[in-house]
Amino acid sequence: MQHSSLPIFRQLLLAVLTLLFSALALAAQGQTATIQGRITNPGGQAVAGAGVGIKGTAQGANTDAEGNFQIAGLAAGSYTLHVRLVGFGSQERRVKLAAGETSTQNFVLTESTEQLQEVVVEGKSTNKFARKESEYVGKMPLQNLENPQVYATVGKELLTEQSVFTVDDALRNAPGVQRMWDATGRAGDGGGFYGSRGFILQSRLRNGIVGGVTSDIDAVNLEKLEVIKGPSATLFGSSLTSYGGLINRVTKKAYDTFGGEVSVSGGSYGFHRISADVNLVDPNAPSDQPKTLAFRLNTAYQYEDSFQDKGFGRSIAVAPTLTYRPTDRLTINLDAELMQGQNMGKQLFFFYSPVSELGVSRAEDLPLDYRKSYAGNGLVQSSRSANVFGQVNYRISPAFTSSTNLSAGQSFSDGFGPYFYLVSDAALAKKGAPVPAPGMHSLLRADQSTRNSTLNTYEVQQLFNGDFTLGNLRNRVVVGLDFLRLDNNIKFFGGVVDTVPLNQPNYDYSTFSGPNVEAFYAGKTPPAYINNTKSNTYSAFVSDVLNLTERLSVLAALRLDRYDYKGGILYGAVDPYTQTNLSPKLGVVFQPVLNRVALFANYQNSFNNQNGAYIDVNNQQQRAKAERANQLEGGVKLDAVDGRFSATVSYYAIKVKDVLRPTPTLDLPGAQTQDGNQVSNGVEVNLIANPFAGFNAVAGFSYNDSKLQKTAEITNGLRPNTASSPYVANLWLSYRLPEGLLQGLGFGFGGNYASENKVQNTTAGAFILPSYTVLNASAFYDQPRFRISAKVDNLTDKQYWVGYTTLSPQKLRSVVGSVAYKF
Repeated sequence: MQHSSLPIFRQLLLAVLTLLFSALALAAQGQTATIQGRITNPGGQAVAGAGVGIKGTAQGANTDAEGNFQIAGLAAGSYTLHVRLVGFGSQERRVKLAAGETSTQNFVLTESTEQLQEVVVEGKSTNKFARKESEYVGKMPLQNLENPQVYATVGKELLTEQSVFTVDDALRNAPGVQRMWDATGRAGDGGGFYGSRGFILQSRLRNGIVGGVTSDIDAVNLEKLEVIKGPSATLFGSSLTSYGGLINRVTKKAYDTFGGEVSVSGGSYGFHRISADVNLVDPNAPSDQPKTLAFRLNTAYQYEDSFQDKGFGRSIAVAPTLTYRPTDRLTINLDAELMQGQNMGKQLFFFYSPVSELGVSRAEDLPLDYRKSYAGNGLVQSSRSANVFGQVNYRISPAFTSSTNLSAGQSFSDGFGPYFYLVSDAALAKKGAPVPAPGMHSLLRADQSTRNSTLNTYEVQQLFNGDFTLGNLRNRVVVGLDFLRLDNNIKFFGGVVDTVPLNQPNYDYSTFSGPNVEAFYAGKTPPAYINNTKSNTYSAFVSDVLNLTERLSVLAALRLDRYDYKGGILYGAVDPYTQTNLSPKLGVVFQPVLNRVALFANYQNSFNNQNGAYIDVNNQQQRAKAERANQLEGGVKLDAVDGRFSATVSYYAIKVKDVLRPTPTLDLPGAQTQDGNQVSNGVEVNLIANPFAGFNAVAGFSYNDSKLQKTAEITNGLRPNTASSPYVANLWLSYRLPEGLLQGLGFGFGGNYASENKVQNTTAGAFILPSYTVLNASAFYDQPRFRISAKVDNLTDKQYWVGYTTLSPQKLRSVVGSVAYKF
């Protein structure tokens, strides 16, 4: 039955390829014309974000990161092309087009002091934190207003102003995203864990394809972060995404001039960091032409002690990238991301006893010392991530491009993984002794080490993009073929090492140390948890954005996914199997005010293969089918007041069906049924504004209501303990002096709010992490050749916890200062 789907897969793959070549043939017969070109500055460097429009019409485009633009679907005739970008002199050019013609119009923009002065006088401003288009979210270049999916972008401008050094800290600017677990540093865990729309997600994608990590992710080579919301398997697959969305890291690319920056930072808890960003080009290449070869290197070293009495983290990141343009139609990008570090795992508390036995139900009431690590020295873990990427972009014709993407990576860890259990007095009472009243006066200390554990990833993705008209209808199409391999070779082992009293004066907690834990293992065979499994996923997908009118567009997409699970050991022997899934996606956008207001709606889908899981039907075991999530969403996107006000407001409803739930019987105590549900509904708001010169604001708000339905009685009807806080908000306000003697001096202030979070939630009781508001501030003086900055994180020294099913105390107030030299 499973193997019979292979012919279907081949037939659908053939149909997809036939559709592609048919579209190519139809486009070749079209009679519309196209204007394309590249915009550079006098030094030959690409000018990104320039507006290229046809005067008297709403047709136009913005230049991409390489300065390229294209305006397709034009009727024969004469047009006036207008090019404009704040800070540069605008240009106009008359262009005459014949039917079917492609006209190449290149421009060289020069900086204009006169125009900059005019901007200030007229009160015009720059919405510098807004990124209004993406080539990754829809796997094609698409303006935010044209995209029926919700996403948020955190750009390098905001990261620089906040002195953000890690991806984890950058995500505090993404609406509706809440940190849940800090990165463990263990291979296979995949970095930090976050809550979004009631589900857990991680940063597993880099430039649209797999880019695995092990520990905290350094932001030294980060151009921007894209947080794409909702089930997104149609374009990105199910193995790298969550029902709540995905996090895509977009990295810095080499450019056409020599330049760079060196920065040194230092601050609280022994923090020190040095980073460099250097871009090199061929010095013999003509200065007025794009460079054939460019190389860029980003690297950073960082060290920081824990805010508690024990603990540290040390890391180094190296990220080289090479761009080679042998012709104006072919670009080859090669880059790598190498991260290595050592750390003592951040404090993580699990629940050994039910909440009803602990005597407390809130984190702030626990008999714990917030600043104490409850551990000694030597519990060190080594981690590293190595990812290598290749990309070949080729312009087949003015209307069609090809992009071949390859990624190979390995995540590695070796060393100790200390963690702790909250245990009740009743659980420790001697057998036969009277049961004590609810309460806890002890702590279980445990270890879960990894030994030479690895997760290897491989992905090959081929994209064909087209922008063409059929009749009078504009089509923007992507056709993709994808292969993803995940190869796990992970071994966890360990257990409870000892039990120690809480709040006992002068107790020596340092006995939980590296040498003592090694001695604990001596002569023993501790329980091992092995994941030695492999999987291959073969996929084909197609997506089309069709403009029915200039104001109305629809999106239709479909993914065919063939999952080949090789089996192996997953905490026990698991059998191989294959499954085939279809994942559709639909969307519609109507712009009542063109390029200013967009009403949108979408249907999105995702699924999750249940590795090693079986269900019981009439006392017979059957392989569990894929769990599936469906989302309906609608809202409005704004880009108003001459681009100074950007906003997205949406309401979504997600339903997950075919959830496994335990249905034990006397004959089959481990029996499961696959008919459970989880629903997740909510509202999200994202605002980026520049109301007047020098002032910028970023704000976000989300509300989420999640419930389990038709599950075990102990959790039925309740909010899942993985769903994070119902209310989450973020805010950042920034002001920079736009002129005068102190031009470039600026200040920023903001923070994050999260409501109460039930990390244990059953009919027997809930354990609650209290709500928190964490405030941050920054000051900076930014000049063409240098930047001086300082930041204070957790300004009020707030004690707060994060977690899902667990709890972890977070860092107290810290101060960091930085000096950067630019060249």
